[in-house]
Amino acid sequence: MEKVIATESAQALIKQLQAQHGHLVFIHSEGCCDGTSPICMTAGDFYLGSQDKQIGEVMDVPYYMHNSNFAYWEHMQIVIDVIDGIGNSFSLESLKDKSFVIRSNKLIAE
Repeated sequence: MEKVIATESAQALIKQLQAQHGHLVFIHSEGCCDGTSPICMTAGDFYLGSQDKQIGEVMDVPYYMHNSNFAYWEHMQIVIDVIDGIGNSFSLESLKDKSFVIRSNKLIAE
């Protein structure tokens, strides 16, 4: 089971953003502004620190999470979804009046 996946509606929005902005990255918010929302940015527009770890990839977009959050999400699959309305003004989809949100599934040990 993949660690990070996206719903069909999120995949469609990711494709639009890739066509408009090129290479993207997802950064798992640490909760200062919008809880644990996935922030979508143009690759290179966010400084990745030594504690930011790539935990997955969806549609060729790497998904990074700070080590301090990983223990909480270790046994969960992250599902990127999209809703109408602006949630995180730092994220690219806000320009389209959309917000990426996280849903989750429990990872089952194989």
